[in-house]
Amino acid sequence: MAIDLKLELLRALPAVHRLAADPAWPPHVPEALRVGLAREVTAALRQAIDCGHVLDIAALAQLQATQLQLHIRALTRPSIRRILNGSGVLLHTHLGRAPLPPQAVQALVECASGYTTLEIDAQTGARGSRQDHCRPLLRGLTGAEDALVLNNGAAAIFLALRALAQGRPVLVSRGELVEIGGGFRVPDILEASGAQLVEVGTTNHTRLADYERALQRLASDGRPAAAILRVHRSNFAMVGFASSPELRDLADLARQFSLPLLVDLGSGALAPLPVKPMPLPGQPHVGEPTVAEHIDQGADIVTFSGDKLVGGPQAGLVVGRRDLLQQLARDPLARALRPGSLTLVALEAVLRLHLLGDRAPLPVLAACDEPLEAVQVRAKRWAEQLQRDLGPVVSLQVVATDSFIGGGTHPLLSLPSQSLQVRSSQADGQSLADRALAAPRPLLGRIRAGDFLLDVRSLWAGRGGDDEATLLSALASALRS
Repeated sequence: MAIDLKLELLRALPAVHRLAADPAWPPHVPEALRVGLAREVTAALRQAIDCGHVLDIAALAQLQATQLQLHIRALTRPSIRRILNGSGVLLHTHLGRAPLPPQAVQALVECASGYTTLEIDAQTGARGSRQDHCRPLLRGLTGAEDALVLNNGAAAIFLALRALAQGRPVLVSRGELVEIGGGFRVPDILEASGAQLVEVGTTNHTRLADYERALQRLASDGRPAAAILRVHRSNFAMVGFASSPELRDLADLARQFSLPLLVDLGSGALAPLPVKPMPLPGQPHVGEPTVAEHIDQGADIVTFSGDKLVGGPQAGLVVGRRDLLQQLARDPLARALRPGSLTLVALEAVLRLHLLGDRAPLPVLAACDEPLEAVQVRAKRWAEQLQRDLGPVVSLQVVATDSFIGGGTHPLLSLPSQSLQVRSSQADGQSLADRALAAPRPLLGRIRAGDFLLDVRSLWAGRGGDDEATLLSALASALRS
């Protein structure tokens, strides 16, 4: 950029006091806040000039208006708001994972507007424990002796390792040293907890004898192991020449050495899912494991998430032996990792549905249960209605796709689904996707072979309290943008 042009653009920068007095600001915004945000706008404009992104006065004026509107929007519209999930991923981490059932929403509204019996015994008036609300429900669902609720899944396995194995070795198969979303790695969480990682076996083969040799070697070195950790492989599958010991055999070995067997299960299915993953060559055809199965097969502690297959709010759930969970509860860090009242309110409502065997109100599990035929009928009806609403500029067709559970469940666990293929004479698929995501009520889809697709199964699962007409109106509004 020529020096003269840069100086001209810098001289054209608006004065902070004039920008703070711009009539576009809502009348209720305090002057001090307007001045502070005006300084931010000016700083952004100056940086754009310095980087050569603004080449004339008209572009500067346009950028100024855009920046001002961004700040006004941030003040007047919440940044976390409802989104239409047409991605086909039912437990989408970026979208908050499991939508809550109506029972949990109602419980939240009731308890969020006043005081609650979070830590008081309503019969005696004595102080109670916030863990007492969900503990009996989790025990009934899993067959475990005790249960503990923390604020997320990573906190659950972190506290278990810290309380039971700080400063001592923990055995983990090399095939289970996984990384999941957000860069969360098993070796890192062990290091942070103070436990010492001892790798066992190879990437594709870990045998029971590998664990036994490592335990004997550690004992002979005078630093006996504190625990064995088994990690559910999330987001990937191991195919071909691979094996690992049965959980029951690993539990027997742990008992021989007087060690606890910890299992980080990730999604934490409380009941078998109605769908099975695609079979792997040479591997048994098994579905997502349940928490109760792991307890029954000898796991001493199982950790899992509350906002995945459980279908509740973000929470870390720990179930297992009472003596071990008491050690976790006594750890000073347990207080820092405990959940708030609203988490417990929603989780209790969700767990009660599970205990009563009522899956229908749980959006993700209901979406798993719904037969393809019902999805096909809905997709055809939606395509016809939206075509009438949007007119000839947009064309919609129903195409066969797959929905995925997501959330760290089996990576090959998919459901046959139907999607709306959206095409426009005025924009390509990516442009349609970008505009839909920027709509007042954002709409997330996916791109396949250049086309913009909206998965009907995941859209219906995330409808919340909307009926079909309301949902279609929101879809039409987002597509018009």
